[in-house]
Amino acid sequence: MKLDASTFVRLRRLAPVLDDVLNAREVEHAEQAVDLASLAQLCSQLFDAYHCHHPGEIAQARLQAVDSL
Repeated sequence: MKLDASTFVRLRRLAPVLDDVLNAREVEHAEQAVDLASLAQLCSQLFDAYHCHHPGEIAQARLQAVDSL
């Protein structure tokens, strides 16, 4: 999936927030929490766009996630 320039810029801006959340399992600074809503919205938009183009891959990933539980 090709990203437009504005989406790429948003991802680059929000990447440090995602890195903190994934690595530390928490947000270390209050100002980072403000960006979590933007990050969640962007991830949702990217998922929706990817799902439109690759629905089979999404279904397969969901099945694999359920099987791994």
